[in-house]
Amino acid sequence: MSGFSVNTNIGALTALQNLNATQNSLQSTQLNITTGLKVNGPQDDASTFAIAQNLRGTIAGTQAVQTALANGESTVNVAINAGQSIADLLTQAKAKIVQANQGGLDATSKTSLQNDYNALRDQIDTIVATASFNGVNLISSAASNLSVLSTVDGSTITVSAQDLSTTGLSINSLDLITGASAALDAINTAITSTSDKLANLGSGAKRVTIQNDFTGKLIDSLKEGVGNLVDANLAEESANLQSLQIKQQLGVQALSIANQGPQSILALFR
Repeated sequence: MSGFSVNTNIGALTALQNLNATQNSLQSTQLNITTGLKVNGPQDDASTFAIAQNLRGTIAGTQAVQTALANGESTVNVAINAGQSIADLLTQAKAKIVQANQGGLDATSKTSLQNDYNALRDQIDTIVATASFNGVNLISSAASNLSVLSTVDGSTITVSAQDLSTTGLSINSLDLITGASAALDAINTAITSTSDKLANLGSGAKRVTIQNDFTGKLIDSLKEGVGNLVDANLAEESANLQSLQIKQQLGVQALSIANQGPQSILALFR
């Protein structure tokens, strides 16, 4: 049994050490609850923190790819929607040309049909000129192929440009008055060509959409992986917080009792 000393109060020192340890654990638990993380920095778990940071970098890069894919998807969809409108106009134009091929049609009627066709032709070119997304037009005569970033390592998906202008379809100068038969052949060829071009755009759009969907799922999986590494179990942390708060109160009481011990020495001198 150790003797009494007013210079060194072992009980108080022990109680203070335990109280400080409890206080540190309490601060750590409160931080975990506040941030929702059990690993808030390398001091908590250096290897886990490093792995999580690498995954966060991968997520950021993959999200950039997802943005590029979304932009590419929108660009192709604009071109497809414009192409569908053009296909409808070509069908209307064919109707005018078929009427112009009727025998015995007077000059006034042929001129009227020519004017109707010219209006449809001009509308096609207007659609082509305005079918742009973010400055990219895939169906104009000067269009270039679209390369869409698809992976973080720089791989791309190429969507081929499709010239749907009246010049590209060879219907920009059809003559319904003196060449209605040739005009009919030309419009039929243009309709078939437009269908093929739309099919090519649709194929490219499907590739971009599939990759975009996969990229979204990949991001979700990566986020889940980071969560498994660093997210705190809030139910467990809450229970731990209550336990530590009780230990803190008991520690304060223990320190108070230990500090009262030297007072008993005074009784020896009464």
